[in-house]
Amino acid sequence: MILAIESSCDDSSVAIMKASDFSLVHYEKISQEKEHAKYGGVVPELAARLHTAALPAVILRAKEHFKALKAIAVTNEPGLSVSLLPGIVAAKALSTALNLPLISVNHLVGHIYSLFLEGQIKLPLGVLLVSGGHTMILDISESGVISVLGATSDDSFGESFDKSAKMLGLGYPGGPQIQNLALKGDDRAYDFSLPLKGTKRLEYSFSGLKNQVRLACLELENSRIPYSVIPRLDRGISSENSRIPSENSRIPSENSKIPSENSRIPSQQKANIAASFERVACLHIIDRLKLAFSSQKWARFGVVGGASANLRLRGMLESLCASYDCELLFAPLEYCSDNAAMIARAAVAKYHNKDFCQNLEMHPRSSLENLKII
Repeated sequence: MILAIESSCDDSSVAIMKASDFSLVHYEKISQEKEHAKYGGVVPELAARLHTAALPAVILRAKEHFKALKAIAVTNEPGLSVSLLPGIVAAKALSTALNLPLISVNHLVGHIYSLFLEGQIKLPLGVLLVSGGHTMILDISESGVISVLGATSDDSFGESFDKSAKMLGLGYPGGPQIQNLALKGDDRAYDFSLPLKGTKRLEYSFSGLKNQVRLACLELENSRIPYSVIPRLDRGISSENSRIPSENSRIPSENSKIPSENSRIPSQQKANIAASFERVACLHIIDRLKLAFSSQKWARFGVVGGASANLRLRGMLESLCASYDCELLFAPLEYCSDNAAMIARAAVAKYHNKDFCQNLEMHPRSSLENLKII
C-alpha cells in the first residue's frame, strides 16, 4: 500500500491505496475554504499554518495501516511553496520513521490520474486540464509523454470565476457561486465578447472577459459609463460594432473600486452578469478545443481539475466530443478538486516502475512538456 499526502494549495489530504488493485483503503480531506472565504481567495501564509496544524492529525488517523505500507508519496510540484512544504516535511518524517522509500508526484499528473482511480490508464489521450491557476490542452502519447498543445496566457478558467465572483460580491470559491447564481440569470443579457474570436492561436485568455465583468459591475454600482459604449476589445481585435467613448467619457481604470459585498448591484443584474460570463467563459474553452480537435485524432478525451465540475462546461464538452465520435472521460466529482487519492494513484504507477525519489525537492513552478507519466 502507498500513503499519499496532498497539500499544494488549500486542501490537506491523505490517502492510502493498494498498489495491487488500486483500491482506496483510507481517504481523508480537510478543506480550508471557510477560512479563506473571508479574504475572497487563498492566503498562502494562512494555508501553510492550517496545513501544519491539520496534517499530523490526519496522518495519525491512518496509523492502523502503517505496517502494510510500502512507500510514502507526496505532491512536490507545482503549487504554493508554503503549502507544499508542510506536506513534504511530513512525508520525509514518515519515510524516515517507517524506513520507507519516497515517491514525488507532480500535482497536475495527479489530476490526469484522477480519470483512472480504479484501473489502468488508457493511452493515447487528449486532456483539458482546468485546475487552479492552470488551463491547458494536453496530448499524451501511447508511451505516456505529455505535449502541451495550448495554455492560458493570463488568468486561468478557474481564476476568472473566482475573480468575477469577488467583483459580484459573492463568496469563495467562485466556481460554485457563479454556477448557482447563473441559473437565475439571462445568459444573453450582456453581450460579452468571446476572447480570441477569429484567431487560430491555440491558447486561452480570460483577462479581457474578466475586465468586461468588472466594467459591467462598475456601471451598475457607480453609474459611471453605460456598458453599451464600453469598447469591445479582445487582445487587440476590436468588434466592428464597437462604439468608442468620447474623450469626456470616464472609463474606469484598473485601480477603480471593485464592488464589495455591500454592492448596490440589483440581484437580478448580478445573476444576468454571472450567466453571461459563464456562457462566454465556457464557449471560449470549447472554441479553442475545436482548433485542437481539428488537428488531433483522439479516441479518448479527459477533463480534469476542480473547474471541470462546472455543469455548463460538462454539457458543452459532451456535445463537442460526440461530434468527433470521441469518448469523454471525467473524474468522479468527489475527486475533481485537489485530493490525495489522485496523488496515490499516480504514485502507484511510479511504485511499479521503482521510480523512487532519493533527494526530494520542492518545485513551486514546473512544466508538463515532455514529461513521461508511465
